[in-house]
Amino acid sequence: MAGKRKQRRSATGAEDLSKPSKWRLQHGDFSEPIRDTDPETGSPVQHRRAVDTLGQMLANGTITPQMHEAGCIFRTLFRSAALDGIATSQLIRLAGATADVTSSRQIDARRRVAEALDALGGHDSPAGSCIWFVVGLEMWVREWAARRGWSGRPVPQPIAGGMLVAGLGILAVHFGLMPRKQPAREKSWAEFRTL
Repeated sequence: MAGKRKQRRSATGAEDLSKPSKWRLQHGDFSEPIRDTDPETGSPVQHRRAVDTLGQMLANGTITPQMHEAGCIFRTLFRSAALDGIATSQLIRLAGATADVTSSRQIDARRRVAEALDALGGHDSPAGSCIWFVVGLEMWVREWAARRGWSGRPVPQPIAGGMLVAGLGILAVHFGLMPRKQPAREKSWAEFRTL
C-alpha cells in the first residue's frame, strides 16, 4: 500500500500583481503609485507610470518643467506627423482610397516639426539630431550617443546629455514656454580693441 505523497510548496511565493514584474523593472523606472478612481466602476485603483528619459531628467533636476513640456509637445507633434515609422492600417477601407493619405492635421504637425527642427539648426545639427532620435523616436541617450551620434560619429554620453538639454531649452523658447532673452549685442571693432 502506497503512502500519500506530500505536495511540494514552491520556495518562491506568488508574484505580487500590484507591482511591476522583475522583467519590467529592468527596462526602466516607475513613478510612485498614484491613487485614483476607476471612471467606469468607481472603485479605487493605483496607477504606476513608466518614467521615460524626459521624466527622469525632470526628476533629477537636469531640465526645467518648461523644457519637459517642450519635449512632450515635440513628441506629440512627432507622433501626429507619423514620422516614427510605425505603419498602421485603416480599420475602415474606402473604395478608391490610396494607402498614403495624409490628413490636414498630419500635414500641420509635419510643418510644426520642421519649424522646430529649423529652430534647432536643422536635422543634421547636434541638437536637431539628438531631439529627433531621443525625443521623437524615444531612443535612449546612451543608445543615440553610441550608435548614431551627431553626423554618424559616436558622441560621449555626457556631451550627448548636454546636447539634449540644450535642444530642449531651444524648444522651450521656440514653443513660447520660456521668454526669449535679449539677443547678444554685436560689438564694434573699437570696443574689441579696448579689451
